[in-house]
Amino acid sequence: MMKRAAIISPVRTPVGVYGKGLKSVAVEDLGATVARAVVDRSGIDPELIEDVVFAQSYANSETPCVGRWVALQAGLPIHTAGMQLDRRCGGGLQAIATAAMMVQTGAADVVLAGGVESMSNIEYYSTDTRWGARAGSVTMYDRLDRGRERSQPVERFGYISGMIETAENLATRYGITREDADAYALRSHERAASAWGRGAFDDEIVPVLVPQRRGEPVPFTRDEGVRGDSSIEALSRLQPIIPGGTVTAGNASQQNDAAAACLVVAEDKLDEFGLEPMAFLNGWTAVGCEPAEMGIGPVPAVERLFRKTGLTFDDVDLVELNEAFACQVLAVLEAWDWNDPERLNVNGSGISLGHPVGATGVRMMTTAIHELHRRGGGLALETMCIGGGQGMAAVFEVV
Repeated sequence: MMKRAAIISPVRTPVGVYGKGLKSVAVEDLGATVARAVVDRSGIDPELIEDVVFAQSYANSETPCVGRWVALQAGLPIHTAGMQLDRRCGGGLQAIATAAMMVQTGAADVVLAGGVESMSNIEYYSTDTRWGARAGSVTMYDRLDRGRERSQPVERFGYISGMIETAENLATRYGITREDADAYALRSHERAASAWGRGAFDDEIVPVLVPQRRGEPVPFTRDEGVRGDSSIEALSRLQPIIPGGTVTAGNASQQNDAAAACLVVAEDKLDEFGLEPMAFLNGWTAVGCEPAEMGIGPVPAVERLFRKTGLTFDDVDLVELNEAFACQVLAVLEAWDWNDPERLNVNGSGISLGHPVGATGVRMMTTAIHELHRRGGGLALETMCIGGGQGMAAVFEVV
């Protein structure tokens, strides 16, 4: 039987809003913050960490191979390897899965896995200047917007303006109204605010020290996008991003900065290394779907995961479904023919807590594991849609 992959000391930074509290913190510093916290909390000898697997969806040459950068920035031994991967919105979960495969196959015993994104620092770039423009203007692309526009081959699927268009396609197909979307968005903010109020995030949060022009760094300690004072009236006043559409700035995920990480360790090494697991990865899957309806990705992903594991929704204690768009979440629930508010996103998700793309999958896992650990354990299902037309899903057994 293949050995299980244990999840140890999952942590995350608070999530910063685009251009606000964490905009001055470099991506390698966000990643190093959680990496150091994982080492400190787990008590592991850093010499035992063989590899660092980090997801980042908007990478560039300022911090190439961010996993190796994080390892070095965090002060891990020089012999600790590092890598970077990208499965867009599913990148963080893929980092966990990739690390798990490494320890399950014996390629490594201990891997530090995580995800990081600083959307505030995504750069502009040009593709016309390498050899010099002969005449006329030079085009500068916003990598953030361009990455959404270029998520699929135009020659095969036609032009898709971005993720908002794909969400509107689902709203139309599944009959999701603007009122439905706003009501769901309000619930997300209310739940996140309530979670903060009762200390539900205290155990998973690692403060980020934000440099100041003068004086000592200031700790950044709280998710910045949670609007506990939101209301249906306020949400209803926002204009749809596409005229006549459903998606607004209030019922869509935010653009964010954050990092999250954990140790992934071979089960048979736990006692030898003196490590205490919080959970085990029991299974995961990734699937493709139509790019124009990328938001439906969790449906085929969960269907395949349940088929492979023999599980159903009746077996799952908590469900973390990333909130890319409220109408997308509601479309997925409709397609699942399942909707249990007592188990779904009980502490909020992308609309309220934020969606720092490469970090989101690890953030979701971290929140789910800590919440279910407080409840005495059980199974947590994590799933998300992915730009370009994919879905991922995973099941964690929390102890």
